[in-house]
Amino acid sequence: MVSTRSSSGITPRPPKSYDAGSDIVPTKNPRRAATKSPRSTAPAGGHSHKPTPLTLLWLAVSLPLVAWDTGYVLGRPHTMPGGSLHWPLWVPYELYGRVDHVYGSKAWDAGLGFTGAQGMMNLVETVLYAVYWGLWWRNKDGRGAVGGRAGGLAVTVGFAASVMTFSKTVLYWLNEYYSGFDNIGHNSLSSLVWLWIIPNGLWLVFPCYMIYALGGEIVDALAGVSGPAVKDE
Repeated sequence: MVSTRSSSGITPRPPKSYDAGSDIVPTKNPRRAATKSPRSTAPAGGHSHKPTPLTLLWLAVSLPLVAWDTGYVLGRPHTMPGGSLHWPLWVPYELYGRVDHVYGSKAWDAGLGFTGAQGMMNLVETVLYAVYWGLWWRNKDGRGAVGGRAGGLAVTVGFAASVMTFSKTVLYWLNEYYSGFDNIGHNSLSSLVWLWIIPNGLWLVFPCYMIYALGGEIVDALAGVSGPAVKDE
């Protein structure tokens, strides 16, 4: 018989096998386990969106004005001076139609399609802004923020609407430039500044601000999910 005792006279203990029912769980390499996963850079609570006070103020001011403007454009000729719907809601357009002939009888009599086309774009923009506001209002928490899919959708819709508004307004200005200021060139400088440049300029400044704010938020959210991992030193 072959002896199982070692030369020192002590019988070595066989290695302990792992029992599936025991409390001992094999662990991975400690150093590897401590390494941060490349996808662990997202915020712990996930993405949430909270409109800035300036964004909410701009929507409160612009949405009624754009709806008013869209109603005038798409309701022509009934909303124009002499039309059955002109008084009292669209009376100010009698003056504005003389300042900007795109809104006046000159464009209507000539069959200019640009006015109606930009009016339809206004309608789409207004719906998108209403969807953005509705998503925020219905899903906001106690902090005034909306998270999850509703928050992501709100940011996406708001960003798309603001890009649409900014682009359309730039096109409106370029249309005047490339037509030799055919519709506004008859105004005095003072009238042009106060009744055309400043009012229309607001639809460049504030949508540009929303593009910056919402676009930056989208970039930050995407970077938090799929940005490069930070290596531990």
